[in-house]
Amino acid sequence: MTELNHRFTLAARPVGMPKRSDWNYAAEPIPDLADGQLLIKILYVSLDPAMRGWMNEGKSYVPPIGIGEVMRAGGLGRVVQSKNPAFAVGDHVYGMLGVQQFAVNLGKGLTKVDPKLAPLPVYLGTLGMPGMTAYFGLLDIGKPKEGDTVVVSGAAGAVGMVVGQIAKIKGCRVVGIAGGQEKCQYVVRDLGFDAAIDYKAEDVRKSLHTHCPDGINVYFDNVGGDILEAALANLARGARIVICGAISQYCATGPVKGPSNYLSLLVNRASMTGMVVFDYADRYAVAGREMAGWMAAGKLKTREHIVEGLETFPDTLLQLFKGENTGKLVLKIADDK
Repeated sequence: MTELNHRFTLAARPVGMPKRSDWNYAAEPIPDLADGQLLIKILYVSLDPAMRGWMNEGKSYVPPIGIGEVMRAGGLGRVVQSKNPAFAVGDHVYGMLGVQQFAVNLGKGLTKVDPKLAPLPVYLGTLGMPGMTAYFGLLDIGKPKEGDTVVVSGAAGAVGMVVGQIAKIKGCRVVGIAGGQEKCQYVVRDLGFDAAIDYKAEDVRKSLHTHCPDGINVYFDNVGGDILEAALANLARGARIVICGAISQYCATGPVKGPSNYLSLLVNRASMTGMVVFDYADRYAVAGREMAGWMAAGKLKTREHIVEGLETFPDTLLQLFKGENTGKLVLKIADDK
């Protein structure tokens, strides 16, 4: 083919907040397919806080992105050519497709999705990695019981909004922590949380004590830092803390700020457990069916924050770290045609 594939590749490892010069934006010809390969036209790219960690060199749960490699990202697209009998032209698929217009794939790590069951961007949010993170982190690690008080930080984000809604489905009292009055109103008014704390305008530790007079039974942490400290100061006996992310720390140039009052875990016989969603890959289908059922019943709402244009990627990604998005942040690359 003579058509070009525009893409972002990693040019340098960021220090602090990523900047446009940390990537190269260029085009290369799309190669002819070999046997077993398929060509995917990428329609949407998932933008997630974890992408910042993938850019760092060092040991983690996945290898770092190499300098010169396509920026790693989940994506959803349509098969436009196929030399793989498992995939037909016209199939819609999800996988780690990268920040680019087209991806050549051997069919590994791809999941077919049905656009008739849900809008395509939903498969990057509630029915994608963020939704799976919320589902398994809360239910497998948080182990909520009816009547528990569940607190979730980053409550208006792609993971937090699903955590809170599932906790409500399970009969829990839910308190969300979010930045700004608009986000706090959204999680209470639209998502059904019982209360919300605006970390930009309130003393989080005092507000947690007010809203959780008997302590926190389950704390689902997406932000780390001072808010994690505040939650540790308000635990109930036997509390379960889910460490999902620490977005407040991802762009820090100094040491990661960890909890100084960790002895609260001892005093309250509490546990704090880290989770990575990829560990649950063999159960994604089961979780997806249950969440799709909740959506169909009106018990689970979705919200996607969609920005158009591949070329906007560096600036759009930063919305995550500036708290500018509500719901799942998605980059639209092309129309489905």
